[in-house]
Amino acid sequence: MKIGLQIPSFTWPGGPEAIGPTLARIARDADDAGFDSIWVMDHFFQIRAVGRAEEPMLEGWTTLGFLAANTVRARVGLMVGGVHYRAPGLWAKAATTLDVLSGGRAWLGIGAAWNEDESRGLGFEFPPLGERFERLEDTLRLVHEMWRGDHGSDAPFEGRHTHATRLLNSPQAISRPHPPVMIGGGGERKTLRLVAQYADACNVFGGPTAIHHKYEVLREHCAAVGRDPDEIERSTLQTVRLDLGGGNGESPTQVVDRFGELSDAGAQHVVFSVRDDWDPRVMEILARDIVPEMHAL
Repeated sequence: MKIGLQIPSFTWPGGPEAIGPTLARIARDADDAGFDSIWVMDHFFQIRAVGRAEEPMLEGWTTLGFLAANTVRARVGLMVGGVHYRAPGLWAKAATTLDVLSGGRAWLGIGAAWNEDESRGLGFEFPPLGERFERLEDTLRLVHEMWRGDHGSDAPFEGRHTHATRLLNSPQAISRPHPPVMIGGGGERKTLRLVAQYADACNVFGGPTAIHHKYEVLREHCAAVGRDPDEIERSTLQTVRLDLGGGNGESPTQVVDRFGELSDAGAQHVVFSVRDDWDPRVMEILARDIVPEMHAL
């Protein structure tokens, strides 16, 4: 099983001046520990499930460049990008740039988005959900065209909301056949259909029963479009709170057992956020007691 680290919060000791050094240390330690991937959210305000809106939040693509510069092995990506925050051509160009500068380690994580408060707050358009899905499909089609051949496609592109005259992409991505695309979300009618048509990975939430059901729905969509479902990596996003003393959290054995149940349910790549990720003891436990056990599954 692959294992990934999501970093959802930058509320760390030391204030803004410490964010850069702390993030660099976490990234290097995760890379050295053997994490297969490192992710950040694509938000501008902190989300309610993690903290207050006013808490520190970094812009995603800029942060990925920083992560790439401080790692050598792990792939890096957004979990997941909000489609309406950037034009389709910029999604392709940004992912390609990250892939080139990281030596072929970029993920393109993307989804239909949901955070209306931060969108309205910073002046982004927030189209209705149906239109956001149309824009998502436009973007997925366009990025695949831009990753064709040596320099993309010279043909014009016509989507529902996107009109482009020349999909030139130079330099081309290093990853072959292209940087892997992850679509986030478990919507059974639209999201998982788009995964079957365009993606290299899905990302769903929940326990073993819930994620197994989502993977089965994905198989049905793959059958409908004539695609081998084993071409799509089955990922799930989880959370962990390790016991650092005092009994307030999970032991490494409990984490491994829980993730093992997810593996039995079909997950191939567990990405998780961990409470107090800034504390060096957390990464020591992960590196020693959890990552090797997960890779052995």
